[in-house]
Amino acid sequence: MRFVSLGMRFQDIVGHQNQKKVLLDSLATGRIPHAQLFEGEDEQGVLAMAIAYASAVVCGADNGQSAARLKANGLIHPDIHFVFPTATTPDVKSKPTSNEFSTPWRQFVQEQPYATLYNWSQFLGIENKQAVINVTDALQVMQKVRLKSFEGGWKCVVIWHAEKLTTAASNKLLKSIEEPPAKTLFLLVCPDEKQLISTIRSRTQRTHFGRVSKKEIAQFLIGKGASEDLASTLADLSNGAVGKALSLFERQEKYEVFEEWFVRWVRTAFRAKGNKGVVLELTGWSQEIASKGVETQKQFLGFAISLIRAAVMQHYGLSSLSSFLSSSDFKLSKFAPFIHGGNILPIVDALEKSACHLERNGNAQMIFTDLSFTLTRLLHQKAA
Repeated sequence: MRFVSLGMRFQDIVGHQNQKKVLLDSLATGRIPHAQLFEGEDEQGVLAMAIAYASAVVCGADNGQSAARLKANGLIHPDIHFVFPTATTPDVKSKPTSNEFSTPWRQFVQEQPYATLYNWSQFLGIENKQAVINVTDALQVMQKVRLKSFEGGWKCVVIWHAEKLTTAASNKLLKSIEEPPAKTLFLLVCPDEKQLISTIRSRTQRTHFGRVSKKEIAQFLIGKGASEDLASTLADLSNGAVGKALSLFERQEKYEVFEEWFVRWVRTAFRAKGNKGVVLELTGWSQEIASKGVETQKQFLGFAISLIRAAVMQHYGLSSLSSFLSSSDFKLSKFAPFIHGGNILPIVDALEKSACHLERNGNAQMIFTDLSFTLTRLLHQKAA
């Protein structure tokens, strides 16, 4: 994903109007909890919200072109500290910390404010490693918050993917989060609060960021140059995730390839039951997809999940994708009756498990072959 930086201001971030109001009210009244948890998926813009809030806390009411605001927008304000998962690289061979990756981090966030942890791992070339926030990071944070702020106001520590804190790092930070120095804000960002250890979770005030509305996502894409029909389609496919919609828009050529793969896949699966010749076609399809890169394979599975969900919603009259798959003769309305309450969950579960197996370097041909046979069986399953 290659996105354009948002400027990290509330008004530049898509959706979450209620949450913005609550946060702005806390700034206006000066009632700023010293430990907060922003909970939500990366592609819903939670990191961008955290940066916008941290910038507002540190820079005050200034929302213009002051030196402080420009430094905050550039992610170089000395009173805003970022902590994030890292792993060893050819340049950092042992005990990696966020400080050592500050330059690539700034570039990454400014280019991809809706990106995921996996995108960050790709950016660093560590996608086959387990990125964590280690105890050395925690010790460096403790040292930073003990110092006076450079500009005499608040200090803020933004911990992205706080669930990646090791046990040792969590225990080191616990006291600082519970009793921080004056005018110090710990802002933890995490996709699911249940992934945090209970002792840290219980010491934070939670703000949940859910799905962004289809209308807001579509308007955002239209502002990026998408047609109304395309924007509506991608907003439906995104399942409330701005980052996913924007990624699809930025990669329209790949979107058309995914469409072709999906159409061929489901049509072959429909014909494969009890037909050995067609089973060979399904195996050939699996071999073709297995020859692609892991990230492309995962993106395709995400595309398939979005389409399966859209189909079941149309089946029950909850949504309509009138412009969907406009480059194909495949009609969602004809596919939707085969996706129902009896098979939607196992189909999505199979797709998600396949993505997990790919992340763990499983054999792609075996994964897609097994998935194809599973899809064949589930597509022929009758509604309860």
